[in-house]
Amino acid sequence: MPPSGAGQLDYDVFINEPPPQDNGLLPNGEPRRFSPQASTLIYGRDEAVLMDPGMTTAQAGALGDWVDEKELDVTDIFVTHGHGDHWFAAGPLAEQFGARVVATAGTIAQMHANAARRPLLWDKVYPGIPPTPVTAVTVPGNRFTLEGHDLVIVEVGHTDTDDTSVLYVPDLGLVVAGDVIYNGVHMFLGESVVVGGFGPWRAAIDQVEALAPGRIVCGHQNNQLDDDADRTIAETRQYLDDADAVLRTETTAVDFFNAMVERYPNHLGRTVLWAGASAIYGVREHPEEDVGQILLSSWL
Repeated sequence: MPPSGAGQLDYDVFINEPPPQDNGLLPNGEPRRFSPQASTLIYGRDEAVLMDPGMTTAQAGALGDWVDEKELDVTDIFVTHGHGDHWFAAGPLAEQFGARVVATAGTIAQMHANAARRPLLWDKVYPGIPPTPVTAVTVPGNRFTLEGHDLVIVEVGHTDTDDTSVLYVPDLGLVVAGDVIYNGVHMFLGESVVVGGFGPWRAAIDQVEALAPGRIVCGHQNNQLDDDADRTIAETRQYLDDADAVLRTETTAVDFFNAMVERYPNHLGRTVLWAGASAIYGVREHPEEDVGQILLSSWL
C-alpha cells in the first residue's frame, strides 16, 4: 500500500530506435543495426523519475520531447548499469530537467570504464554521442523516493556486464530490469567469457523473480510485446539455455549466429547477437589473446 497522503504512481515506456550504424554487414548480409532502447518514466501527480536515458544526442532529444509532453518535474535519472547505450545521453537530459543522476557505486565504476572506452569502441560505431562526464551519485541504502513511494535499487551482479542493478517499485509491482531481462531482442552474451558462462546471469534472474513483480520493463525490448513478468523471465532463461546448447554443438561464430537466428527468427538486434558470438568464439579460438581486446573487436 502507498504511504498515507501519497498519490498513486504509474509508468510509461519510450522506446528509441537504434542509432545509425555504418560498419559492415552481418554474416547473413543484413546491415548492422543495434537494438531498440527502452527508457522508463515512473511518475506521480507532479514528479517523475526517468531510467536508462539512451546514448546519442538525437535519442536524448526524442526522449526529452516525449517527457516534456508529460509536464512533470523529473527529479532523478536512474542508470541500471554501465554500458554506454544506457546512459551516454544522461548529461543533456539531466541539464534539460535539472535532475540528479543516480546509480550504484558499481555502476558508477563501470560508467567511468565505458566513458574511457569511447574512442576505442563507441565513437567508432555510433555517431552523435554527447559529452559523457560521469556525474552519477549513490543514494543511502540504495533507496530513494518519488512522492513518498519507495524506489528500491537491487544490485544483482554480472548479467550482460559487471555490476548491474534493477529498480524495484513495490507499489507498482514493477521491476525496471535494464539488461537483466530481455524482451523479444537478442541478448548480449559476449561478456560471459569474463565470468565463465551464464551462471551469474541465471542467479541475477532468480533475484528478480524473487521480487515477485507483475511487470518488467526490459532495457531492450520489442515494442509489440507486453511487460508481463512471468513471460519475460521465462523467455530470458530459455534464451540462455538455448545459447548454452548451441555453444556445445556449433564450432564457429557464424554457425552459432545462424543457429540462434533460426531459433529466434523474430528477435530484434541481430548485431548484438553477432557481437556476442564473435567475442565468445574469439576467446575460444585465441585463448592467448587479451579478452578485453577481443570484446572490443567483436563490435567493430
